[in-house]
Amino acid sequence: MRKKLESTQTTPSRRQVVMLGVAAAVGPTASLASTSTGMRIVQAVPMEDPMFAYLGSRTSRERNARGDGITVFRVDPKSGALNTIQVLGGLVNPSYLALNQPGTRLYAVHGDMDYASAFRVEPQSGRIAFLNSQSTQGNNPVHLALDPTGSHLIVSNHLSGSLVVLHIGRDGELLPLTQLVKLPGDIGPHRIEQTQSKPHFNGFDPSGCFVIVPDKGLDRVFTFRFMNGQLMPTLSASALTRECAGPRHHVFHPHKSIAYVANELDSTVTAYRFDPESGAVEALQRESTLPDTFTGNSRAAGIMIHPLGHALYASNRGHDSISMFRIDPASGVIELIGTTPSGGAKPRFFALSPSGTHLYALNEDSHTIVPFAVDPDSGELQRDGAITPCGSPVCMVFSQQAIRAA
Repeated sequence: MRKKLESTQTTPSRRQVVMLGVAAAVGPTASLASTSTGMRIVQAVPMEDPMFAYLGSRTSRERNARGDGITVFRVDPKSGALNTIQVLGGLVNPSYLALNQPGTRLYAVHGDMDYASAFRVEPQSGRIAFLNSQSTQGNNPVHLALDPTGSHLIVSNHLSGSLVVLHIGRDGELLPLTQLVKLPGDIGPHRIEQTQSKPHFNGFDPSGCFVIVPDKGLDRVFTFRFMNGQLMPTLSASALTRECAGPRHHVFHPHKSIAYVANELDSTVTAYRFDPESGAVEALQRESTLPDTFTGNSRAAGIMIHPLGHALYASNRGHDSISMFRIDPASGVIELIGTTPSGGAKPRFFALSPSGTHLYALNEDSHTIVPFAVDPDSGELQRDGAITPCGSPVCMVFSQQAIRAA
């Protein structure tokens, strides 16, 4: 790291962290659960209650992949260690995943295919079983998100330039598609990556009223209002990024009206002011994810924020690192503090544990999950624990038994 995060009076103390619902060092813990609508504070749960992690992977020969399907891990709540309890095989590229709020249903999109799937989750053991699949009527679905009610699934078809809505049945099964929306606009100037609209992510804002969609092919960030199970364009419709930015993923600040977008093609993060009434986004700041001494090729990928909102992280494929940004507590603007090697090749994705105490780098091309401890005050990363071998990891989500909305 180039320098440490400076502490401020607005940074919560360790005692305040416990009150906010982030895991304490000893005794009963509380958690922050990641949902499609953002972070929610949850009630304290005993340390012995199990926490599970679900890992999606690439499996196809065309991707030169080594994944086996969806892997279920039991997570040690203190050390963060991952212990495999199930591998559900026979699946093609079950890449990005989403859990419903009770943690009883898991959903997956299948990369390079044209469908999504639903799985039952056994709460006590964490094990999963296939439920059903439905067509997304598009090529290469790359992301999915559940609406706040858990009754609709929104999916991005990356190579068809479309968003779709699928209803969810009473048993959690996927019902046929009910809406397909094409994304309009002029393509960006990158002659290989920007040949068409390429939505890459469709996350909800913290209220659950809006869906924000970065489009890598059009250099735009779209906003849709979600009402009555339908996506509706807002008055502002979209925000244009810099040419060849290639917006990819986004994350919202836990208690500020600011969204941070990772731009794949130019390896930057853009901070956007977000209007919670209209859904409009306005660019506030742009910051590189790479040190100024790096002169090679690299692309930004994942982006996540610490539950306390004081640190932001982004992954770099090529530089093979996790960038860490300090977030100004007053303005929400970011400052690159430094980068930490991801411990492998091509970290397409990384995951923060619900408590924010551990970060897991998913190195797709070296087939490893590398754990890091997160300093609770500065947000800095330090290698911690054993590397977990896993073929072509792409996405990891967490579920904790007995989590109840506060």
